[in-house]
Amino acid sequence: MAEVGRVAVRDPDSLLPGGFWAAVAVWVERPHVANKRLCGVRLEARRSACLPRVEHSGPRPSSGPEPEERAPAGCGPKEGPGHGQCFPEGGPGPRPGAVLEQGPQENQGRRQQGEDQREAAKAPLLSGAPGQPGKAGAGEGDFPATDLDSVWDDFSRSLASGNREMLAFFTRSGAESQLEAQHELDVILRTVIPKMNTHFCAPRREIVVQDVLNGTVIFLPLEEDSEGNLKVKTSNVYQIQLSQSEGEWFISVLIFCPERWHSDGIVYPKPTWLGEELLARLARWCVESRQSGFKSTLSLISIMKYSRVHQALKEKYKDIAKVWPEVTDPEKFVHEDVALAAYLLILWEEERAARGETARQCFVDLGCGNGLLVHILSREGHPGRGIDVRRRKVWDMYGPETHLEESAITPNDKTLFPDVDWLIGNHSDELTPWIPVIAARSSYSCRFFVLPCCFFDFVGKYQRRQSKKTQYRGYLDFITEVGSTCGFHVEEDCLRIPSTKRVCLIGKSRTYPPAGEDSVDERRTRYINSRRGGPVSPPGRVPAPRPPGAAAGGADGPKGHGALDAGAGHAPEAPAEGLWLAGFRPREKAKRVRNCAALPRDFIGRVVLQVANLLLGGKQSNVTSSQSRSATAWSRGGSLSLAEVAGELDRETLQKLKRECGGLQTLLRNSSQVFQVVNGRVRIRDWREERPRKEKEPEAKRRQFSETFKTRICWFFAHHPDGCVLPSDRCPFAHGPGELRPATTKKNKQPL
Repeated sequence: MAEVGRVAVRDPDSLLPGGFWAAVAVWVERPHVANKRLCGVRLEARRSACLPRVEHSGPRPSSGPEPEERAPAGCGPKEGPGHGQCFPEGGPGPRPGAVLEQGPQENQGRRQQGEDQREAAKAPLLSGAPGQPGKAGAGEGDFPATDLDSVWDDFSRSLASGNREMLAFFTRSGAESQLEAQHELDVILRTVIPKMNTHFCAPRREIVVQDVLNGTVIFLPLEEDSEGNLKVKTSNVYQIQLSQSEGEWFISVLIFCPERWHSDGIVYPKPTWLGEELLARLARWCVESRQSGFKSTLSLISIMKYSRVHQALKEKYKDIAKVWPEVTDPEKFVHEDVALAAYLLILWEEERAARGETARQCFVDLGCGNGLLVHILSREGHPGRGIDVRRRKVWDMYGPETHLEESAITPNDKTLFPDVDWLIGNHSDELTPWIPVIAARSSYSCRFFVLPCCFFDFVGKYQRRQSKKTQYRGYLDFITEVGSTCGFHVEEDCLRIPSTKRVCLIGKSRTYPPAGEDSVDERRTRYINSRRGGPVSPPGRVPAPRPPGAAAGGADGPKGHGALDAGAGHAPEAPAEGLWLAGFRPREKAKRVRNCAALPRDFIGRVVLQVANLLLGGKQSNVTSSQSRSATAWSRGGSLSLAEVAGELDRETLQKLKRECGGLQTLLRNSSQVFQVVNGRVRIRDWREERPRKEKEPEAKRRQFSETFKTRICWFFAHHPDGCVLPSDRCPFAHGPGELRPATTKKNKQPL
């Protein structure tokens, strides 16, 4: 046995030893949080067990460094990972280093306390949230608990038959009493799922043994023998332990046989990674008192299926980022929509299996934005369309098989989708709270998926009503309340996407039978109007008749995809009297640019010239020829704070800048040819300080530079009292009209 890492843990809030088990729960149930090469785990089974009785005869084998004092780990982790609090029944527990030689009454009390601690250690899996056992799906190698019993019983017999080294590794001592050897352990079977990539690594099964009383957790890899039976490997066995010495807590990582450790770099990292990276994270998690208010990632679907589908979609659609025509970051948006599509494909596949259906679900994406999610889902065989108030340039690249519409959605009795299976709201902003309502009123069989981002109520911005919650958590609870009021069982899950807003809400089933549609719809109407403070039954509102198959009875209607054709069940321009709530305003079709780029050119030029003169100390710019200017001294002037610059501008100029995002600072940063803005201070740019262009720059950057070279007049040549600091052949801007080159126009992109 060898110790590969050891770290002291400061515990000012007295969260240990309970916080240790909270950290262990994260590593057991969500190892991908630390090991980014993993997709997750699947918890298969769990049982209680005891080590076998072994009479020690003779000296015990050497097992490496002797631990100071065993940490009985006062209690196990509370329900769910990340909660560093003691289990209520467990109490604080005895402190490490308490009396080791105890009488019968003390032993009985310790045994009872151990039972309480073991119940606490079982909380994460029993809660059903983090690991989601049973989500493996058919044909993925489900491993019943009876097989866990068989593997563990065989392993116990091997310990009893003379494997003293391994037994000492479990007990942390070779001379413990029979009572110590016989206390109960918590045994978990898990499948570790790596990310599916070109360096393929198969999922690995492990047994995790939590010894709460001794403060240790041991990881035992499994392998198949020649007859196909699973057994415990003697290699790649490691232990995480909590100990205390002289009032200070320590966490250590120990390897059973370091000479047999085989690292694949994915499921089994190098020992140095365990002793440094993992240990540092565990030490930090141990003393974090903040509790997460969100579900575990990908808790509603099979992680193994997701990993496989996600990798396939990444390979299939990776080239989209190379030809992305929008100004938005292609890496973020492409990767986010690919991950979202993978999630929906698995969610819908499992739904079809549960319902015994083979037809792929149809969908409508409300507020589809760039339309990439619609494009991927359509290419993967799901009929659907996307609707957004504003057309995007990238739409032209998808081809005719991707159906995208430019129109506004106004919640009313004519904006329904009776023949659609799923409504999607991916960052749908002002439509987000309305999507559960539209789904509920479209048909009894219509479901919804929303990924909330910006906080909108039915009308206007969402106002937080509970200060104890974050605004994000409060808004998610509000959308959940909307879905529940509309009659849905609302489920929450956390997606694996590059975004801080990654919690989705799903309504797959109803809380009422189809016959109760009318009474539930009255409840919806009262709730919607209560958010606005209006009357329960708005005067003059005459509900329009439901389209065939809408609301009640939709579950038994035909499964045709009529709503996928333009105009079927959808009328964007509904009369005002048909609105479900007065005051709703869809976003404007034309997105107003507020980054100072749309300001008049003469206004921008005047402000730039005025600020430059301030920095140059009042020296007036001129337009004399460059030959008459002094070439010996070039004045850069001083620097001023943004506040000092603003103080010199007139009121009308400041008011116009105030209406732009970022105001004066944005305008000056846009004029990067002239100014440098660093830490709130402005100065004239000296082009002699610019780094020379690298010969091995990416092709895209070299092409962009060549396309813009000499296409604009040099501001310094035209306005600076000393002219341009660079000679004409080195300046990327034109020194006079004679050097100007026409700007190149971008070629049209080919369809994807």
